[in-house]
Order: sequence, then structure tokens, then C-alpha cells
Amino acid sequence: MTKATKVIDFRFRPNTPEIINGIKNSTMFKAACKAIGFDARKPQPLPEIVADLDRLGVELGVITGRDCETTYGFPANNKSVLEFCQTYPQKFVGFWGIDPHKKMAAVQEIVEVVEKYGMKGIAIDPYLAHIPACEARFYPLYTKCAELDIPVFITMAPPPQVSGAIMDYCDPRQVDQVARDFPELTLIMSHGGYPFVNEAIYACLRNANVYMDFSEYERAPMKDVFVDAMSGMIQDKVVFASAHPFIELKDALEAYEEFPLTPEVRSKVMYDNARKILKLS
Repeated sequence: MTKATKVIDFRFRPNTPEIINGIKNSTMFKAACKAIGFDARKPQPLPEIVADLDRLGVELGVITGRDCETTYGFPANNKSVLEFCQTYPQKFVGFWGIDPHKKMAAVQEIVEVVEKYGMKGIAIDPYLAHIPACEARFYPLYTKCAELDIPVFITMAPPPQVSGAIMDYCDPRQVDQVARDFPELTLIMSHGGYPFVNEAIYACLRNANVYMDFSEYERAPMKDVFVDAMSGMIQDKVVFASAHPFIELKDALEAYEEFPLTPEVRSKVMYDNARKILKLS
């Protein structure tokens, strides 16, 4: 990445030993980690990770939590999100993972983490909840986020070999329905709804409140469709995200460096659009 380009990584999880071990031993991702060679990922102490972010020109990292305790019996990782944000408040902002199956307790949790901990949004995983993003159990969460004026980060692509995680739960047309029901609510689709690339692009194009990242699929089939759209009609609706440590941050930055983007578009995607979503002055 050129020195002139500022960067906000909208999906970054520090690769501390606890995080690496938690991911590869989780009930959700254990098989997926073996499939993609995740065991080779190198853990680092947090100060070293922050130094690497500075070296790579990343001004801010958005850390998204995950809570799929009801469906997978695995504890939420929100405690680590809070610890990272409190330790380096100038470097990290947090989106709290929410389990829709926890009903009103989940709604109350949203209020608490925003008011008490300063979380900037919530993160949900329809494919791990085993229900689509437009299912009724999500709607109380969307309502509360709209009231609090905070965005919702929605994981919209299932990794390989995750039990119960079917592609139907990651169709961007479901996010389009939510966007129509909650036009005041900012929605960010992570992983670009892959493999539903065209649907994700159109959901962003026709809804003022829908954004996307394309993390993990920068070199996958159909990436040219995404790059073409990002270069033109949805240049204001895309945020850079690495999905570190599933994808090494350095590799994600190199992939974006290869994209044929104008300096103006590159600035929007790597930095400006994220600042708009996060309401940074």
C-alpha cells in the first residue's frame, strides 16, 4: 500500500495466542481450520501486533465479536474484543457479537455494551445462528440498533466444513429485505455475500444503508466483477477488511494494491467509507 493511502481494516482480529487457539479449537471452525491450513498461523503478543499495524499504515482496526453459544455451545469471544479495545483504544474499535436466540437478553445486552463499554456496533452471523438475516428473531436486535443509531455487521459467507452452516443463510437478498424494513439502519455485509457476488453488489447499489467488504475472496473467482463494481457504481459502499488472522493482513493489503483503482476510489475504499460508517469526525 502506498504511503499516501490511509487504511482502516474493518474486520481485524488480533492473532494473540489465545485467539489463535480459540479459533482452531472451536466447535464451529475446527474442521475449517484444518481445511485451510490455519494451524500454520503465527501467534504474536498484542504489542507486536499493534506495531505491525502501525508499520503497515493501518490507522484503526474494527474487531468484531461472535456469539453462537446457542447453536454451537461455544462461549462468545466478546471478552477479548473488550480487552483489546480497552488496552489500545486509539487502535481498535469493537462490534459486540450477539446471539439472536437469546431473545430479550440479547436486546438488553446491546444497550449495555454500547452505554457501558462504548461499542460502535454489533456483529451477527446468520449462518452460525442457522437462520437467515431476515428471520424474525433478528428484528428486535435491528430495532434496538436503529434506536441507538449503531451499525450492524453481518457475516455473509460460510467457511468450508462448518456443520449446519448452509449457503442459504448468506444470501444478500435477505439483507436487502432487512434494509427495506429498516432504512435508518446501517448494514455491512462481510465477505461480500460470496458466492452471491452480483446480488451483494446490487443490494449495496439499491439501498443507501447497505455496505460490504470482500474479505477472504480478493483472489477468488468472480473477484473481477467485484473490482469492476468497486471501481465505479459502489465505490462509496465498500470498506477494506482483511479478515485477519484467517487471511494475513499483509496479503489482503497486497491484493488490494493490485486492484486497478484510481487514487480517489482507493481512498474511499481503504479509509473514507469506513470513517463515514463509524461516524468519525
